[in-house]
Amino acid sequence: MHIYADADALPNPIKEILFRAAVRLRLGLTLVANKTLTVPASAYIRAVRVGQGFDVVDTAIVEQVLPGDLVITADIPLAARVIEKDAHALNPRGELYTKDNIEGRLAMRNLLYELRGAGVVTGGPPPLGNRDREAFANQLDIFLTRHAGN
Repeated sequence: MHIYADADALPNPIKEILFRAAVRLRLGLTLVANKTLTVPASAYIRAVRVGQGFDVVDTAIVEQVLPGDLVITADIPLAARVIEKDAHALNPRGELYTKDNIEGRLAMRNLLYELRGAGVVTGGPPPLGNRDREAFANQLDIFLTRHAGN
């Protein structure tokens, strides 16, 4: 199993959790972004910079991901593409996207997108807080305990 992170807007505390998990479990971790990222020196961690443009990061991740891999992303369309490839997706707030819930998440995302396009102010998610970081760390740990090494 390999972990990929949609790292353009990934909060630093989430990156730190991922760095520790990759080193502790000796799992490959690739952060993909369209900007230069700084990562710790480790045989398990690398950063990949891709070009600018719509969905360039998403496409790079989807092209690399294999069944069973894990992708960290808040991007619901990316999560849907990953799940189609029999991989897994976890958002930075600790929600695991699955075949059972991704359609509903996509429908809600599309509805909010249409409302914003019509001028309705829908707001965005609140800033990432301690509870979110803890939920992410817990869900990542549960996932890796079940799937790492399989």
